[in-house]
Amino acid sequence: MDLDPALSALRPLGGFSVLRVSRTAPSRRPAALAPLADVYAPEYGDGAPDVQVPLECSDPLGRRVRRVATALGAPEARVAASVAQQGLAARLWSVTLGCAVLYGQVPDLDPRLLHWDPEATAPDDLWLTEVRARPGDGVTVADVVLTTHLAPLAEAVHTRYGVASGLLRGNAASALAGAGRELEGWARRHGRTDTAARARSLTAGLLAHPLLAGTGTLTGTSFRRRSCCLYYRVPGGGVCGDCCFPSPPGPARPPRPPGPARSLRPPESARSPSPPEPARFPSPPEPDSLPRPPEP
Repeated sequence: MDLDPALSALRPLGGFSVLRVSRTAPSRRPAALAPLADVYAPEYGDGAPDVQVPLECSDPLGRRVRRVATALGAPEARVAASVAQQGLAARLWSVTLGCAVLYGQVPDLDPRLLHWDPEATAPDDLWLTEVRARPGDGVTVADVVLTTHLAPLAEAVHTRYGVASGLLRGNAASALAGAGRELEGWARRHGRTDTAARARSLTAGLLAHPLLAGTGTLTGTSFRRRSCCLYYRVPGGGVCGDCCFPSPPGPARPPRPPGPARSLRPPESARSPSPPEPARFPSPPEPDSLPRPPEP
């Protein structure tokens, strides 16, 4: 099935997968929209204002990080930057995987055509000005999302906020696994077994891509990453269901005196309470098979 101009097949999949398409800005705040090419632009990294661009349009990445930091009460800019990067990655994966599986084609998400509202709530508000069809194979999907978007996004976040490159790769992989899991679950609930199999196969193949290989382990639809997104540093936050940590890391403590051996894993009663579920900036749902309350 060819891509339709409105990408209407994505609508039943939910908010993370829907992509608005129109030649004119659909937002009530059109001045706030920015092409994603601006998000990755290195000139914002020095913090100098661009006097040629209205304030509400300048530095979209910086505005998004501040928006997330305010919404979550994040104490460090790098924590908000990590959450913002993973949220945008989840949207890009969800849109592209959904199109690849349902249409057999994907839209060209050229960063000059794909616009973003950094002041919006979650899921991230994306708007594509024109649908240009590309093949829906794994190589093309990797090029559309990883090479074109997530690699330059990670570079910008690493350079500006000091977030570790390995952590950002883990965020991209976690977002992919979550998007694939949600798509497969939707397909199975609707009796579309071929679609579910395609979603699982495509997700597994993308996780083996050189830019994501080694970021974690995929077992069925459950993913366990080898890094942490830093969400535990948000007040009231906990660890995500696919985190490398079984519980939030604590501050350094003096060594214990010699004594009986103790388990390195705290008992269930000592683990961090479930994080609150804010109305804004949620991550994709976590796998049921992992020990984690609903993801905020």
